[in-house]
Amino acid sequence: MFSDDLIAAARTSKAWPFQEAQRLFKRYPDGKPGGEPVLFETGYGPSGLPHIGTFQEVLRTTLVRKAYEIVASSDGSPAPTRLVAFSDDMDGLRKVPDNMPNKALLEENLHKPLSRIPDPFEKYESFAAHNNAMLREFLDRFGFEYEFVAASDRYNSGGFDDALRQVLRCNQQILDIMLPTLREERRQTYSPILPISPTTGHVLQVPVEVIDAEAGTIRFTDSDGSVVEQSALGGRSKLQWKVDWAMRWYALGVDYEMYGKDLTDSGVQSGRIVKVLGGRKPEGLIYEMFLDENGEKISKSKGNGLTIEEWLTYGSEESLGFYIFPNPKSAKQLHVGVIPRAVDDYWQFRERLAEQPVDKQLGNPVWNLLRVKDAAPSQPPAGAGDALPVTYGLLLNLVGVLGAEADREQVWSYLGNYVEDARPEAHPDLDVLVGKALAYNRDFIAPTLQKRAPSEQEAAALRDLDTRLAEVDPATAAEDLQTIVYEIGKVESHGFDNLRDWFRALYETLLGSAQGPRMGSFIALYGVENTRKLIAEALAR
Repeated sequence: MFSDDLIAAARTSKAWPFQEAQRLFKRYPDGKPGGEPVLFETGYGPSGLPHIGTFQEVLRTTLVRKAYEIVASSDGSPAPTRLVAFSDDMDGLRKVPDNMPNKALLEENLHKPLSRIPDPFEKYESFAAHNNAMLREFLDRFGFEYEFVAASDRYNSGGFDDALRQVLRCNQQILDIMLPTLREERRQTYSPILPISPTTGHVLQVPVEVIDAEAGTIRFTDSDGSVVEQSALGGRSKLQWKVDWAMRWYALGVDYEMYGKDLTDSGVQSGRIVKVLGGRKPEGLIYEMFLDENGEKISKSKGNGLTIEEWLTYGSEESLGFYIFPNPKSAKQLHVGVIPRAVDDYWQFRERLAEQPVDKQLGNPVWNLLRVKDAAPSQPPAGAGDALPVTYGLLLNLVGVLGAEADREQVWSYLGNYVEDARPEAHPDLDVLVGKALAYNRDFIAPTLQKRAPSEQEAAALRDLDTRLAEVDPATAAEDLQTIVYEIGKVESHGFDNLRDWFRALYETLLGSAQGPRMGSFIALYGVENTRKLIAEALAR
């Protein structure tokens, strides 16, 4: 049950999921008519495998859904909602994806609905069935709560027939909306309805004449030149993309759907079409696209993006959600270099969560992410206030010093210098990150590390640091070690203009990197004697 304080805070929160929820609440201030659940939708084209864009859209929509359940709560219990993950598997296959087996098989079946093409993986009854199964497995992997709907099921079963009749009735009005947006050449063949050829099974892009809207009868010229009169119902046609999107909103009663900036124009035209059909455009958010490390738009064909699998190899699922959470209307660079910071920031926000007042919690990304899987809402959510004993950044520095051949057992032996009860079983979240740090180091850090020789000025400071470390107890606390490092950097005779120069010297000569951790924490983790050996190696260079 939600407290009155939580509901009140949710209705005034400036966090973007709650802003979206507040806007949706205005659509139905007294609840959806008939007590129906408010319907959220995400769309997916199964011509390829699900990817990070699929994840972010379902995650962001779920965040708004969870926020709405609080904002629209009337008695302390979650307001009723549904989330539909819709697969447009009646779309015709336009080209063979690069990452598919049996390309010749797909080539033979170009232009057929995805649900009527054999599975090139030879596991399911169709290409779409395979990719739909991958989508469901993908969403289940992250624990999303959703209902899966395939276009082929609705078209073939007649579930969309009433909506299709309405499209046929409004055929000319839809043409009046769409034709002015098209090039002259495209206007000559454009039709809201795409008939499926009775001879080839192809989805045809041809002019269509509506003969009888109530019966669903249409007439068109097939690819072999013959004039065909057939029903548009029962899976014998599909709709053009923008018309199909509007029909889906109308038929399912969709109340909320977000989409990328590249579909802005489509959203405008589909919104006009759904109004013609007698429906209402959903509320929604237009989000910005991901960029690569060079600031260029991510393209599947270029392969310049980052896959879910790559992120989860080097970072946690929660860190991915955390990175995606902030302002969806701003473009984000998506590459492996952003992962370590995202991991550590996630845990900092999680630790802070338990001490925050309710209104601040709602703006904390971790509060929203924990709610995604919180079937029995609590305040704060379970897991709030948890902390890692070692940051991911510090872990990466340790593994970097240990080298590319380091293993889990070796890392945990060093963690014993810093972590109480240093066993994987006692710190499962940290153990997960140990494995990811080893992978990140192997693939990205170890190949680039290059320890340089210190200058004479830096060497003098390093000798001073070595002398001080020789005098301390090996169990000296990280903060006290940090104080020693600071004091040496401030010694006037060492000649550092500022402490940044001293720390950069430590990173570049001891760790082989331009950036690094708090040195006191690193020395405590790596061990005083081991750090002295690093200093000796640097001085020897």
